[in-house]
Amino acid sequence: MEHSLNDFVKAHEQQDESQDAWELENSRILEVKLFQNRLWTKVGSMIAYRGDIKFRREGMLEHGMSKMLKEVFTGEGATLMKAEGRGRVYLADAAKRITIIRLNNESISVNGNDLLAFEDGLSWDIQMSRKIGGMLAGGLFNLRIEGTGRIALVTHGEPMALRLVPTSGSLYTDPQATVAWSGHLQPEFRTDLTLGSFFGRGSGEGAQMYFKGVGFVLVQPFEQSGSVARR
Repeated sequence: MEHSLNDFVKAHEQQDESQDAWELENSRILEVKLFQNRLWTKVGSMIAYRGDIKFRREGMLEHGMSKMLKEVFTGEGATLMKAEGRGRVYLADAAKRITIIRLNNESISVNGNDLLAFEDGLSWDIQMSRKIGGMLAGGLFNLRIEGTGRIALVTHGEPMALRLVPTSGSLYTDPQATVAWSGHLQPEFRTDLTLGSFFGRGSGEGAQMYFKGVGFVLVQPFEQSGSVARR
């Protein structure tokens, strides 16, 4: 089917469908309106912007000595940059699907590779699984974000939320497909050497995340290589 140039531009033109500061232009592009404030985003996620906005990569001591030492030790966390000023910034990450979540004095743990952006008022820290066996899956460390504000997650395809309730029992997930979970949950890592030998050392089937308690776990229909974004 052919389109005139004008029709093509009109069909794909950026639209203002709401006055909200965060708006999905489509399922893979996020628009954030800045009003002399600051936004934290994954480095490399900006695809366009309008207005007077400055971008700066986070400094080594931006979040304090404690977090700097954790990042150096673990290599965890998507490398962040600050967007500051007034205008509009458009974000995307490898054409992944974007989901906006609003936290209301709540907490969530996120695989660093799946975090696109978050509002400046939210606090975050690097957390460690209680089971050292998690190192075998490459997923020992993740980011815990808490407070009130918005975050944007990216997934390969439509994510699925699995609830944990007292009657549902425990839950096992592939570390390479696990995106996020309730911030108060403390997953353990378990390995099945038989499955690991059969599928190969990098297989999620040979190493699983184990959840129990009350909350939710978000998974995606994709096994990404490596469970965290490295510096």
